Amino acid sequence: MPYLHRSLRPQPQPVPRDARTIHSSGQSFEQLRQGCLQSGTLFEDADFPASNGSLFYSERPQVPFVWKRPGFWQHSEWLDVVIDDRLPTFRDRLVFLHSADHNEFWSALLEKAYAKLNGSYEALKGGSAIEAMEDFTGGVAENFPIREAPEDFYEILEKALKRGSLLGCSIDTLNASESEARTPFGLIKGHAYTVTGLNQVNVHGQRIKLIRVRNPWGQVEWNGPWSDSSPEWRSVNPEEQKRLGHTALDDGEFWMAFEDFKTHFDKVEICNLTPDALEDHALHRWEVTTHQGSWVHGSTAGGCRNFLDTFWTNPQIKLSLTETDEGQEGCTFLAALMQKDRRKLKRFGANMLTIGYAIYQCPDKDGHLSKDFFRYHASLARSKTFINLREVSGRFQLPPGDYILIPSTFEPHQEADFCLRIFSEKRAVTRDLDENIDIDLPELPKSTPQEEETEEEQQFRALFRRIAGEDMEVSAEELEYLLNAVLQKKTALKFKRLSLLSCRNIISLMDTSGNGKLEFEEFRVFWDKLKHWMDLFLQFDVDKSGTMSSYELRTALKAAGFQLSGHLLQLIVLRYADEALQLDFDDYLNCLVRLETASRVFQSLSVENKDFIHLNINEFISLTMNI
Repeated sequence: MPYLHRSLRPQPQPVPRDARTIHSSGQSFEQLRQGCLQSGTLFEDADFPASNGSLFYSERPQVPFVWKRPGFWQHSEWLDVVIDDRLPTFRDRLVFLHSADHNEFWSALLEKAYAKLNGSYEALKGGSAIEAMEDFTGGVAENFPIREAPEDFYEILEKALKRGSLLGCSIDTLNASESEARTPFGLIKGHAYTVTGLNQVNVHGQRIKLIRVRNPWGQVEWNGPWSDSSPEWRSVNPEEQKRLGHTALDDGEFWMAFEDFKTHFDKVEICNLTPDALEDHALHRWEVTTHQGSWVHGSTAGGCRNFLDTFWTNPQIKLSLTETDEGQEGCTFLAALMQKDRRKLKRFGANMLTIGYAIYQCPDKDGHLSKDFFRYHASLARSKTFINLREVSGRFQLPPGDYILIPSTFEPHQEADFCLRIFSEKRAVTRDLDENIDIDLPELPKSTPQEEETEEEQQFRALFRRIAGEDMEVSAEELEYLLNAVLQKKTALKFKRLSLLSCRNIISLMDTSGNGKLEFEEFRVFWDKLKHWMDLFLQFDVDKSGTMSSYELRTALKAAGFQLSGHLLQLIVLRYADEALQLDFDDYLNCLVRLETASRVFQSLSVENKDFIHLNINEFISLTMNI
């Protein structure tokens, strides 16, 4: 939430204590303020200077702006946005947002803080009221097309108001000319109204559902039934009118029958507030969990379910619903998926990606779900559509149990950072399945007596002796010759040559004596390992191209005993895959050798605790140079 320190007519809320400072100086608002007071100077913000670059990223100003001085939450964390008080003007008038009172500047200063957060004033162009509601409260949005609203829509709105949620409503426009057009009933098309109340009145023994709506202009109101001066109010006693706050003032706020509201309005947007945006004494609160993640080309950007070969590689979030709603059999929750920083990246040509999510029943086994699971299982629920909005959200009610939520872009290979938030009526537990690391390495086999060797092993011993010489040890260069001589006879394996670097890595893995060479027993053990890795390469090189895609690599690594986190997989793809996200056999072998070397070294050093090791600087550098 972009939070601006300012003097407002309603008293401003204090910045949350955990707001992250984002000013380049590293100083908070209070520290910067104290520095200006001590030096007797007015603050000038070097991060967001009074220049054209802060106004536009793709346009030139059409008029010469003069910057004058008058006399915030983003992506699931609170941010402390500091600005100076210089504002763009033309002919002594504010160019952008301004208050009706020309001596009141809080709205323009708030807009400047929001522009700074997004990179420029131009970056604020377009969007929706709900996007702003989220950014200024830290809430999560829901969008209800009224024609498709659920049967309990009135109860949903009632609950939202009790929780302190912000509610907006609007009438759709068919074209630009209809924007701000007035209907015969006094409503404005394409205009953002707010919903401020719900209630019921008794009229001749009948309960009538009413909704209160406000026009932010502070004037121009609904003139149909239950409007300020309509005859319906004559049937309501004065005490009831007082309870509802009914007045006949042209203040922009009015009541209307809920059925008329559903007829004349097209959309309702709810911004559900997080606990840290509510007062401590609030009676009704959502439980909230948040996950930050990324779609990365080649490792976690799998696209939607239409792309089965890659869909399973998307981030996977396990959701455990344990408590049902009050008086209900199911568990209600909201799932909101937001793509991050797209406004800020507009200047670099980045547009909103088409995003959405799907929810699956969790199988009994734990861990990242494979492609086969999605081949045979349909989703239980999903976002209404994949759409190019900043955030996609939906409300669901599912029985208690474990579920897997998969956020994705529509197309695979599209990169973005995202924030996934789960709002639940009762406590829900979430866990990122891609954070798990599980290494399952077999015990190294014991040496076989020479008289018990197989014919293949005897042939290898003879070839090894011919290359190694009397000392029966091979260097990296000799190992390169040996392995390429043998592997080139494997016709099923399509590759050019193993590199010298791969052979050096193999020696680092298998050299138990530490002399930089391999003895025959060390080589024999490695050969068994290499045969297993070759079988996996041939198995997961599905198209038999002689290369393995980065997505196929993920499956092969798991089969080889390496269940890695999403972050480690991203690093591996960056290091070993080419621009087409392919690895040849040499890259694949290099990757496996280094992974096993690092894993075995870690296992040997983690004596007391299997999850941690302690190294001094000498040990750390020796370890990294060796791996």
